[in-house]
Amino acid sequence: MNVSITEIKIGNLSVDYAVPLVAEALGMDDDDSKVKSLAETIHKKTEGNPFFMLMFLRSLYDEKLLQYNFGTMKWTWDDDAVNSKIVTENVASVLVNKMNRLQGGTQRMLMIGSCLGATFRLSAVIEVMKNLSRVEMRDSMRSVLSTASIMGSSSTSLLTSGQTNSSTDRDGSVSSYASSIDEFEEEGLCEVDEEECRFVHDQIQSAAFELIRPEQRDSFRGRIGSILLQSLSPQELEACLFQVVGLLNCASQITDKERDELARMNLKAGIKASKNAAFDTAKVYFKAGREALGSKGWEGNYGTILDLCSHGANACFLTGDFDTMNELIDEVLSKDIYTKESYRVSDIKVKSLLTVGKMNESIDAALGFRRQLGLPTPLRKPASKFTIIREYIRVNRLLKNKSAEDIANLPVLDDERYDMGNRMNEHLAACVYLVEPTMLPQIIFQMITTSLKHGVNASSAFASLGLLLCGPFDKPHQGCEMAKAAELILEKPGMRSAASYTAFITQSYCYHWVSPLQNTMAPLLKGYQVGLEIGDTDRACYCLISRGYHLFYIGRGLDSIQNELEASIQVVTQLKQDIARLRIIILLTTAKKLRGIDVEAGDKILDSMLATAASTGDVNLSAYANSMNLEVFVFFQQWKEAIELVEKAGDVRLFIVSTYTATRYTLLEALTYLKAAQLASGWKRRQMKKCAHKTMQLIRGWAKNGNVNVVHYLFLLEAELAVLQGKNKKAKESFNAAIATSRSNGFLQDRALAHELASAYFKAQGDDYWRNYHIECAR
Repeated sequence: MNVSITEIKIGNLSVDYAVPLVAEALGMDDDDSKVKSLAETIHKKTEGNPFFMLMFLRSLYDEKLLQYNFGTMKWTWDDDAVNSKIVTENVASVLVNKMNRLQGGTQRMLMIGSCLGATFRLSAVIEVMKNLSRVEMRDSMRSVLSTASIMGSSSTSLLTSGQTNSSTDRDGSVSSYASSIDEFEEEGLCEVDEEECRFVHDQIQSAAFELIRPEQRDSFRGRIGSILLQSLSPQELEACLFQVVGLLNCASQITDKERDELARMNLKAGIKASKNAAFDTAKVYFKAGREALGSKGWEGNYGTILDLCSHGANACFLTGDFDTMNELIDEVLSKDIYTKESYRVSDIKVKSLLTVGKMNESIDAALGFRRQLGLPTPLRKPASKFTIIREYIRVNRLLKNKSAEDIANLPVLDDERYDMGNRMNEHLAACVYLVEPTMLPQIIFQMITTSLKHGVNASSAFASLGLLLCGPFDKPHQGCEMAKAAELILEKPGMRSAASYTAFITQSYCYHWVSPLQNTMAPLLKGYQVGLEIGDTDRACYCLISRGYHLFYIGRGLDSIQNELEASIQVVTQLKQDIARLRIIILLTTAKKLRGIDVEAGDKILDSMLATAASTGDVNLSAYANSMNLEVFVFFQQWKEAIELVEKAGDVRLFIVSTYTATRYTLLEALTYLKAAQLASGWKRRQMKKCAHKTMQLIRGWAKNGNVNVVHYLFLLEAELAVLQGKNKKAKESFNAAIATSRSNGFLQDRALAHELASAYFKAQGDDYWRNYHIECAR
């Protein structure tokens, strides 16, 4: 993240640069008038494209218009003859001329190679040539003359001179293939690296493709695909799977048996593309497979069409094509199939509803699927404290003080039904965290019970337990042990699919309770990258959100944060991750307001976020908006607005459980209460002081448990409490301690805040020297 990208556009050469290019190619001086004249003439024809300029020079040599004089030790040419050629020829005709001079076998090899792509395997081309009859080749190959006509050449006299070469054929021996390979490499048409061959320019590939008759191109490519499918070994087929399937998809007329095979091959190619995170490409293959089977696919190819629809829906989800995704999901769910067979599309449905902010619908869908599986399903209502504590005690007994290593050594879950149920619970946990957080412990305890009784799977069960232990149960060290267990489980085979979500939960909800917040940056970035690689885009975006907020809290420069967040919004918008987008907008808006940019517009945006949260029931979104509003009020020391927000918002921590944002909000809340007490008198002063004490007790408890990220918070609050109590010596000592620990722990923004509050204190004391000192330090 925060990477500056420099674009270098390499255009065509100007005349000034074309002259040295031609001069160097000929080994002559660039101030030679003849070289300048030749270079200017070629430049006009090629518009300064370096590749085409050198190709023209080579064509002049091939046609003996450019010759080396051993007497003068220089290249010589006739300007009139060269001008005549260049006037009548264009780039296309030069390419056709070059093709025309090749051996017939070389032409056919290039023709087949052009169908395989810009890069192709020589063994594949040779295999096709062995299996294509002369009649098939003849019927598919147009004459070079007609090719020139199609490509726009007007120089027919030059083409017909080599016509006899194109009609002669050579035998199909190994030596003839080697000769053809040597020829097109020597002619500068292709680069050969052992088995791989690459056209040096897309125009060359196009010229080779033009050798195929237009009306025969689809059938010719389909025939090539069929030959490769039948003749290549499994290893060779895997190496060029995409090319083969692409060729097979070109076939216009195929039998029912071939349709079945075509659908299976597209499914295989789509799955391979998905594993390579090429989801747009995968979507094309899955669609081609469905089209190959047609409307009767469910009747005769049940398993194949189910896989094509299920994998296709996932590819559409990951590329933001939600309309097609919903069509495929509805198609599968409309069929009379087993619950387990509908799992994949049900899983995608639950994730997609959460992604677009339809949390309640997502919860209903997940609960419904668990019921279909016949698994215990929690009631959709707030859980009582008694129920939560009872379930915690039960789970704690099951754990039996197991270490992270003990948990990681549990057997792998091999019951498909429980595996699906645990994954659905994982989605449920993400949903209820946003709209009904009191349900969260029940769901997590259910996941842990399944893991301990039946085995571990690629889910976030133990990381989620760490979330509960670190936050609500105030057992951070035990919680981090569960986070460690989750990370160790990832080392088991087949568990990588949980990597991004595990990184998000452990770094966002667990480790910051006992380790420096700065340590979460690299793992969150890795979690984002891994999520994109494995197609877990929603969890990847969660990592992006968390990283952004942590960067803000440790005091990264606001301009740098703004740049990174603007880039992040582009990513999540492209991926249609609405949940992530709204939370990043809140942080971006806050950063801009703190910089004095679009302040009024920022106020409206944050108000709209609160309205959206109210209409959707997204209490988590509301909590983020309120916490960032409070950041702004405290930053600008708008204490009246700050106390109004704190009193109106209620206990925000309930809706951002275990996050560092909750920790940060606690500081700002306590600070607001202390400032309100300093400005009030009588009953109101006592009430605000009492609220401040209660909130400060939370931070004292966290510090006592080893939370290094709140030590400077505590010093700052003790300074303001000392101000309230009139203990000036204690206030000065605590301000200095807050500034020192903020600096040493890397919280640059909080150091500035401590200086500002210290400046306000010294101003009230009438001490202009220290007031000005702290103001300067805060900048």
